[in-house]
Amino acid sequence: MTNGNWAGSYDRPVDAGRKGWPGWAKKTVAGVVLLLVLVIAYFVLAAFLPRWWAQQAGSLSSGSFSRGIAWGLLYGLLCTLLPLLLIQLAWRVRGRKYSRAAQIASVVLAVVLALPNLMTLTVVLGNSAAAHAGERILDVDAPGFRGASLVGAIIGAITFGVLFWLGAAYRRRGRELAKMRDSARAADQAPDQPAAPSPEG
Repeated sequence: MTNGNWAGSYDRPVDAGRKGWPGWAKKTVAGVVLLLVLVIAYFVLAAFLPRWWAQQAGSLSSGSFSRGIAWGLLYGLLCTLLPLLLIQLAWRVRGRKYSRAAQIASVVLAVVLALPNLMTLTVVLGNSAAAHAGERILDVDAPGFRGASLVGAIIGAITFGVLFWLGAAYRRRGRELAKMRDSARAADQAPDQPAAPSPEG
């Protein structure tokens, strides 16, 4: 074998003959697997989660109408306002250093904090046997909890809207003040212009 052939054999990559799946195929398979896992998890959780959450709300309320309303308002308000604030935080930190980790942590925490409202929603809107059992438990052990949760969620959304508007107005006012300061600083640093000569009579 000639030296050229030996050189060509050494220059050839070790895995040149190996063939793998293209990138789009790997992503498609991963997406299908993730979708199947989510669907299975949904059906597994839907079988017992509404009943379990109704039992937790019932144990907090102990059949008291006032306690059911109080806990419903508390969960509805906090579990709507806090997730919205965390999602806004994830949006505002984009593009900054280590922003990806902060965004992921904020979104995960927002989902966790929103779970009580989501579980109440599965009881109210669900058609499974567990959802119907959860409705009966809430009617007896936590009266007023579902309606108060809805009112609390509305209050939380309105509160977030007000805070968002106030924050935007504050930031806009800050930008205007900064622009005014920059203009004043530029005017102070500009050289004095000589006065125009007066026309001769």
